[in-house]
This record gives sequence, structure tokens and C-alpha cells, in this order.
Amino acid sequence: MTADVSSLVVAAVLVVVAAVLVAGETAIARVSRARIDELQREGVRRAGALRPLLEDRARYVNVLLFLHMLLFVAATVLVTRAFLDNLAGPTWWPMLAAVLVMIVVGYVALGVAPRTLGVQHADRIAIRMATPARAAAAVFGPLAQLLILAGNALTPGKGYRQGPFATQAELRELVDMAEADDLIEDDERQMIHSVFELGDTIARELMVPRTEMVFVEQTKTLRQALSLALRSGFSRIPVIGENIDDVVGVVYLKDLVRRTFEHHDAEQSERVASLMRPVFLVPDSKSADELLRDMQSARVHLAVVVDEYGGTAGLVTIEDVVEEIVGEITDEYDTEVPEVDTLAHGAYRVHARMHVEDFADLVGISLDAEEEGVDTIGGLLAKRLGRVPIPGARITVQGWDLTAESAAGRRNRIGTVLAEPVTPVEEAAEEGNHD
Repeated sequence: MTADVSSLVVAAVLVVVAAVLVAGETAIARVSRARIDELQREGVRRAGALRPLLEDRARYVNVLLFLHMLLFVAATVLVTRAFLDNLAGPTWWPMLAAVLVMIVVGYVALGVAPRTLGVQHADRIAIRMATPARAAAAVFGPLAQLLILAGNALTPGKGYRQGPFATQAELRELVDMAEADDLIEDDERQMIHSVFELGDTIARELMVPRTEMVFVEQTKTLRQALSLALRSGFSRIPVIGENIDDVVGVVYLKDLVRRTFEHHDAEQSERVASLMRPVFLVPDSKSADELLRDMQSARVHLAVVVDEYGGTAGLVTIEDVVEEIVGEITDEYDTEVPEVDTLAHGAYRVHARMHVEDFADLVGISLDAEEEGVDTIGGLLAKRLGRVPIPGARITVQGWDLTAESAAGRRNRIGTVLAEPVTPVEEAAEEGNHD
């Protein structure tokens, strides 16, 4: 009986020590370098001792994890032995009782209480655990690393050299907990999650597709390029050679304005090729975070995206990447546009995203989305024009003049289309029924 009591006492001590290690592991994983700097400025003793731990955080966290698991397993063995010696009945009964007891003890004493304390008092616990953690890493570090290597060898795919214990998922959970505790706002939480997801987003998912690109030929005059920039609302326009797959440069609105202001005759005498800047090309598979760093390093705001065959897939701007983090960027000119606005003389102003068949029903003509190969009025304009519509572009469809109007959003896509009858509405409807 005395031996059994001793086993239970030792098991209890092991559980307590394991709980201390869990609290230390949680605290070390949570504390930040910025917090250490703040503690040192406040004159907190031994705060500087945490800095070496943060330089190799995974190593110390892994060692503490290994030790607390070792102690808990040892405590489980001691409790099972004591139950087997003192509980009557079949062998499975004491073993089941020991398992149930240690599950409760492990969940409360190791899973909940120490981790909560480690989060609530991360600074104080981390400082006190700094020296024991360094000592434990010196003694048990090689063994923990050996077990990580063994686990990686048994795991399919590429393993983690430092162990998979300090993961991005854990950090995301901390962000969610901070939002739940009202430490940060919901939009801040979403922004942080967007930063994590940036590495999983590629340029092809961000780009403006080639079908929606506005471009200018290198043989156009400066006046023509300036007119295109003013009508489209873009300050940077790709310059093409033979076709859209031959992007030879980028012309800036400010360069056009400066040149035509200083030399008025240059409007008609000079070509776009004389003012264009080098084009920045990126593959469509480049991740968004790498793209952002490259564009910052190259000090460019626009990049042309090329596909695996070297053709132009689209273009991406630095604002497109930023929008992945902060959401859609709008300005004071962006207003909510109703889908249909009835005007005088039988005319309508419709949203560019209005479905072509809904528009056909509105004005009494016949349009089939499948036959046209487009879904929206804006798409119909682009198809009939053979290029991206800009304000002022016009087509005629079954007795109706469709004129692209104001550009909307940061990408300056057409927001509204003015539909005016070329003939009276009744006659246009009758002509549409004969088509």
C-alpha cells in the first residue's frame, strides 16, 4: 500500500511539473519581440533573457513539448500500476479506470489550466521559464530533434525541420481568439487572415484579363494616347507592337502631359514609342506576396502577366494586390448605380452588368445570351466593338443606340450604358420581333 501511495504522489508531482512546462511552452510561443523591447524599456528584470529563446523559438517549444509528454506518460504508467494493485475485479477494469482518470487530469491539468495561464500571464511565465528552457534544450534538445527527424521519415511528403508545432494555423487561432475577446476588430481579423492567404494567391487570380485590358499601339501619336488615357481614366497604359501579345512598354499619363505641355507640337509629330517606359513582366503563376515584393523592389505599379506560352494573360497593378488585404478600394466618385433608370423620350440608362436578355425584355427586342456569347450589356458592347469599351463608345443593336457612359471602380470599367431608340420604341420592338 505504501508503494502505491508513493506512486500516486510521484504521479501527481509529474503532472504538476508537466503543467508548468505546458504553461511555459504556451507563454514562449505567445510572447513577441516587440513585447520584449517594451518590457526592457519598462525596466523589467531578465526580460532580455527571452531574446535568445525567440531567435530559435521552435527548438525550445519542441523540447518543452517533449518533456511534458514524457512526464505525463510516466505519470499515467504509475497511476495504472497503482490501480492494478488495489482495484479488485478483472484486469481491464483498473486499466479502464486509470485511463479515464488520466484523461480528465490531462485535459484539465495540462490542456486547459496551464495554457490559459500561459496566455493570460505570457510575459511573466516566459521570463521565469527562460533559464529552465535553455537548460532543458541543452540536455534534451538532440533527442527531441532526433524524434522530429524520425517522425518526418515516417510521414509522407516533405517534413518540417524544426517540427510542425509552431504553425500558421495556431497563429490564426490566436487572431480569432483576440477578435473574440474584443482585442481587435472583425475587419482587422479579416485583414490579418488575408495576409496569410496572400502566399496562396497567384497573379492569375488577381489580374485584369487581356479581354478587359486597355492598350495603345506604339505608332499612335501622343495626342491619341492622351485622349485614350483621359477617356479611359487610366494613368498607365500598356503599349503594344504587332498585337496584344507583343507588349513593348508602358506609357504614363504624366509623361504625356509633361511632353505635350512643354512641346505642344509633339502632340502630332511624336509617337507613343518615344515616351514609353520598360514593361515589367511576371508569370501568371507568381504568388501575390512575391509579386508585391518584386513590384516594390522594381518601383513599378503595373505589371503585364504572361502565360506559360509567353502570351499576354492580363495585367496586374500593385493596388490589385493591396485589395486582397484591405478589400475593394473605392473613391468619392464611386456611387451606387440603379440597374435601370428611365429617361425622357423613351431612353434608358442601365447598369453595364445588366443581363442582355433582361435588357431585351425591357426595350422589346430579341437578344439571346447563348447566341451572343455574352451575359451582360457591357460584354455585348465589348464583343461588338472588338475591344474594351470606354466612355463614348457606341454600337447600334436592333434600332437602339447603346453608348458606354461613366467608368466605375478603381479599374474604370464601364458602369452605365445609355440606351436610346434610333426609331420610335414601337417600331424598334417590331423590327426586333422580325429578327
